[in-house]
This record gives sequence, structure tokens and C-alpha cells, in this order.
Amino acid sequence: MEVSSQIRKYRSNMGISQEELAEKIYVSRQTVSNWETGKNYPDIHSLLLLSSLFDVSLDQLIKGDVVIMKKEIKEMEIKKFDKYGRIFTVLLFLTVITAVPLAAWLKWYALIPWGMLFTITMYFALKLEKIKKDNDISTYKEIVAFTEGKLLDDMETQQEIGKRPYQKMLLVLGSAALGFIVCYLMGKIFLP
Repeated sequence: MEVSSQIRKYRSNMGISQEELAEKIYVSRQTVSNWETGKNYPDIHSLLLLSSLFDVSLDQLIKGDVVIMKKEIKEMEIKKFDKYGRIFTVLLFLTVITAVPLAAWLKWYALIPWGMLFTITMYFALKLEKIKKDNDISTYKEIVAFTEGKLLDDMETQQEIGKRPYQKMLLVLGSAALGFIVCYLMGKIFLP
């Protein structure tokens, strides 16, 4: 059951109107109406007051909504991960391809705009790493499963945990090689 129907049910069982309930928990009648129609969700303070007034546990009051809330939180994490991933990709690309042209154009002064771009790029990299750490994802397969909203089974999880050190090493070496190649080619183009 959802909280909206639970509130409506317990209010009806007590034989009180929306206005009377609103007075007892210090909100407007419209707020109670919005809760009962599912337009809004009560904050934690209101949930505690409702739980006390109805003489039921929070668990009983929000049963069913816990699963929905967990799903919404997971979806928000996935959206945030995708958004930060896109921003980081664009910034990383710009950081790599602008290094040599800026150096050719501004000489040592290029360190200022490039350093700012690098700092912003690292900020988004850290945000991505925090999401990965919070959700215990590291390998490519874990990240793909996470972005698709799926979970790996125990066997797959253990296999991926075993791959983590190797994938990180390959990622570092691959990124360094790619950065070197791009900078070398840009240097050949922009520097005499």
C-alpha cells in the first residue's frame, strides 16, 4: 500500500475529516488532501506525527512505499551518474585537445585557462568516483549493470571484484597512452 491510501484509511478509521487531521498535525487541509491523492509526500516530521496520531509504526504507515522510494533513489543515482559522466567526458576531451593549442598560442600563460579546465574536469571525476564508491561499482560490467538498473548475481560480483585491480591498471595505462598520443599529434600540428 502507498502512504496516500494508508493516510486515507487511518483517517477514515478514526472518523475525522481532512481538516481535523490537518489541525492535529499542524498542516493545511490542502496538504492532507495532496497526501491522500498522492500529489505530495509527507515529510519525516509529518510522518512521525501521523504515526503517533494513528498509533501505528512508521513501518506500517509507509509499507510498500519503501520499495518505491528505494527505486526512485536508485533512478536518481543513475541519472546523476549519467549526467556527470557526459559532463566529464566532454571536459576530459577538451582538456586533452586544448593543451597544445593553448601552449602554442599563449605560451606559459596557457597554464591558467588549461589549469582551470583541468580542475573542473577533476571535480566531475571525483563526483563520478563518489557515486561509484557509494554503489560499490568499479569495473566496466558493474557500471553497465548499474546504469541499466540491474544487479549482478553473487558469482558475477565476485568475478568483477577480482578484475578490479587489473582494469584500473589498464585504464590508467590506456588513458596515459591516449593522452600522450593526442598531445604528440597536436604538437606536430601546432608547434613548428
